Amino acid sequence: MSRGPTSTGSNAQPAEPDRRDRAPASGSRARLRGLTPFILLLAACSTLARDPNWREARRDSSQLAPDPAETPEAVIQVYAARTVGWKGALGVHTWISLKRAGAAAYTRYEVIGWGVDRGAPAVRVNRTGPDNHWFGRRRPDLLVDLRGEGVDALIDRVEMAVRDYPYPSSYRTWPGPNSNTFTAFVGRTVPELRLDLPPTAVGKDFLPGGAPIGLAPSGTGLQLSLLGLAGVLVGWEEGVEINLLGLTFGLDWNRPALKLPGLGRLGVPDRPAP
Repeated sequence: MSRGPTSTGSNAQPAEPDRRDRAPASGSRARLRGLTPFILLLAACSTLARDPNWREARRDSSQLAPDPAETPEAVIQVYAARTVGWKGALGVHTWISLKRAGAAAYTRYEVIGWGVDRGAPAVRVNRTGPDNHWFGRRRPDLLVDLRGEGVDALIDRVEMAVRDYPYPSSYRTWPGPNSNTFTAFVGRTVPELRLDLPPTAVGKDFLPGGAPIGLAPSGTGLQLSLLGLAGVLVGWEEGVEINLLGLTFGLDWNRPALKLPGLGRLGVPDRPAP
C-alpha cells in the first residue's frame, strides 16, 4: 500500500524541525530559579564542620549556667546546639534549664526522640547538666537568660507549659513534633521569655493540632503554618520568615541579618557572645 508521495530530488524542502528543539530558554531558567533554595541548602550543608565521631564528642558543661552556689536568684535559660550526625547540617537541638531562687541545682527540660518508638517518654528531665555541650566541640548558644525578680513566677508558668505540651510521647524529626516544637510551644505559652528561636530550629513552626495560625515563638508576632511544611511568620523579635518544607528563609529587621537554612543568621549577632 502506498504511503503517499515522497521527494528525494534537489527541490525537496527541508524537514520541519522538531518543535521540542526550539523550546524557549526561559523554561530552563525557571527550573533553575525553582532549585535555588535547594542549591543554597546544599551550599550551607557543605560549609558545616561536624564532629566525625559523635560518640567521642564533648558532653561536658559549657560553663554558661551560673553556679547555683554563687547565684541565689532564680534563673531561666534556653539553649540551642547543633544536632547529632547528618541532621547537624540543617538543625539545632534546643532545651530549657531553670533554677528557682535559693535552689541548689537546675532542672533541665527537653524533648528527645531516642527510645520513643520503644515506649520512652519524649519529654526528658535532667538527662544531663543545664548547659552541657550537645555532642560537639562548639559551645551551645544561649538564647534566653532571665534572672532575678519575677523569674520564679515565670518558672511556674514554664513548668505548667511543660506539663501541657500536647506531644509528651510522640517524636518526629521532620516536620515535627520534635525538640524545637517543644521549646517553641513553651515560648508561645510564656511570651515573657521573648524566645527568638534560630532559623536552624527545624520543627519550631509545627503548630500543635495542625492549627493554621498561632503566635510566633517569641510571642511578639503571628505565623501561618501548613502542618510545619510551609508558612510565613512576622514578629518583632523574629522579623519576617518564610518556611519552605520546614526550612527557614528570612530577614531580621530588629538586629539586621539574613536567615538561611543550615547557615543560620548572616549579619548582626542575635545576642552578644557570653
